[in-house]
Amino acid sequence: MTTSQRHYIMSHIRSFDTRPEQIVRHELWRRGYRYRKCVRNLPGTPDIVLPKYHTVIFVNGCFWHGHDGCFKYTIPKTNPDFWKNKITKNKERDRTNTLRLESIGWSVITLWECELKKSNLENTIKRLEEKLDENLLVWENYRRKRRIDRQFAMEQAKRKREINAILEAELYAEHHIPQRIRRLSKSDL
Repeated sequence: MTTSQRHYIMSHIRSFDTRPEQIVRHELWRRGYRYRKCVRNLPGTPDIVLPKYHTVIFVNGCFWHGHDGCFKYTIPKTNPDFWKNKITKNKERDRTNTLRLESIGWSVITLWECELKKSNLENTIKRLEEKLDENLLVWENYRRKRRIDRQFAMEQAKRKREINAILEAELYAEHHIPQRIRRLSKSDL
């Protein structure tokens, strides 16, 4: 493959509404789960967000996110240093986004492209449903405790403000976002 051919192919790979995402969304919808997709005001722009369950789902491609032990994850022989660096950065970004989401109270589920083959799909969706049921119980218990215990609610609100301040500082350090825009986006969180 020539450089221009590879560039053309790679430039047409989408980052959202991929086939694996569509498979998962279709199965969730068919089973009665309602969701939002690609929510931009959450760290990492999760592929699927289930607010009722306070859960986000990332549907990762095995190659692009470096699924260890998967046959789809092989480093190309052309320019291997570039690809190793790129996939390492993707893995690190995934870890950071997962930690950020968990720190603000979201449960994170990661599904891999290889788990969504027809032979594995039913088992994968069953495991996903079990995890969603667990997350629903955890989220309802948290909300119940927050309603009952005022001190707990105040601590949680303080924690959320601290996390928002950290995220705001990181955004400013990375992108130099003006103060006026940060104030406007703060109301979205």
